[in-house]
Amino acid sequence: MSNYFTQKNFQLHAENVALTDIAAQFSTPCYVYSRAALTDAYQQFSQALQGREHLICYAVKANGNLAVLNVLARLGAGFDIVSGGELQRVLAAGGAAQKIVFSGVGKSTDDMRMALEANILCFNVESAPELDRLNAVAASMGKTAAISLRVNPDVDAKTHPYISTGLKQNKFGVAYTDAIALYRHAHSLKNLRITGMDCHIGSQLTETSPFIAAVEKILLLVDQLAAEGITLTHLDLGGGLGICYDDETPPAISDYIAALLKALVGRTHKLILEPGRVLVGNAGVLLTRVEYLKHGEEKNFAIVDAAMNDLMRPALYDAYHRIVPVKQEKNAAQNFDVVGPICETGDFIGRNRSLAITEESLLAVMSAGAYGMSMSSNYNARGRAAEVMVDGDQVHLVRARETFAHLIAGECLLA
Repeated sequence: MSNYFTQKNFQLHAENVALTDIAAQFSTPCYVYSRAALTDAYQQFSQALQGREHLICYAVKANGNLAVLNVLARLGAGFDIVSGGELQRVLAAGGAAQKIVFSGVGKSTDDMRMALEANILCFNVESAPELDRLNAVAASMGKTAAISLRVNPDVDAKTHPYISTGLKQNKFGVAYTDAIALYRHAHSLKNLRITGMDCHIGSQLTETSPFIAAVEKILLLVDQLAAEGITLTHLDLGGGLGICYDDETPPAISDYIAALLKALVGRTHKLILEPGRVLVGNAGVLLTRVEYLKHGEEKNFAIVDAAMNDLMRPALYDAYHRIVPVKQEKNAAQNFDVVGPICETGDFIGRNRSLAITEESLLAVMSAGAYGMSMSSNYNARGRAAEVMVDGDQVHLVRARETFAHLIAGECLLA
């Protein structure tokens, strides 16, 4: 359990605030974030990188709440974005455009224009056609776009296939064997300025060896480019460091950074990293309340008010999240599948969990700060959950619960 979500007086607290009090004030389901946890995780990166020119670009896709982005911007973070919408979120939250890298395989012309107008730091280009389109868009605006190529090193990240991004069969990046020719082509385009090389091999990695294997392959390309007179000023080594959901043992942030820096000994490039999950995953929980306990011949079900539309990861990846009662109950524990009210068999939060609970019990779904709210939807006409941030003994509503009026705001009947 996170150091910022702890048991006090037989109740689970976020920092100094009881989760029962948050549920009473804001109802459920509700996402609860710890500002101290966000700050601590970011500072672990910052401290480990002291003495090295660097930029920590938080991966906005993990959690794009404006308050989360603002906390990180105040700490000095940059941002890794994959859409024009994420760009606007970062700017609205006080993030600096000159600390933004724009990744993603499908950047539209409008996305490119918006980013060029904002004067972002760099585009991480992911295909040959994108390279030509970006050059044309920049030329039409009288601008020069700073670029790196996202190179796919064909390294097995040893993670879930849906979140592996560095293999030949993945859609991301340019093929390792094509990279040099594409850099030569980029060098010939008048409205592009080559500044770096990017690499991202996957998410929820729990060992350093895939990262190091990728770095070693990337550095071979860097040296080949330098020999041809194409000098890079930064290396963007992506993100992907995992967290503990159950019994995983990912390296500490300091050990991960130490391994990267060892692999980069003698290199003076500015280092850009794109952490997402590791910054926010364990900084958030999803609060939910038991509606019914349904006992069957083969299974017992705890039917809760959160659902797959609130937390998609279990249904999408069969991902595991610890589920704990907010208050300790006196009744005996039983095994339950914790499921939501959505009309899908795949609507579950956790399977076969031993829980001492009753109807109306509050549950905390742990490690839900990453890819929780950011992947939520309105399936079954459900309004998305409220989001709350705790700062010591203060509680701030940072996103109101969606109402039916929000759900139909953009719709109209036929005349």
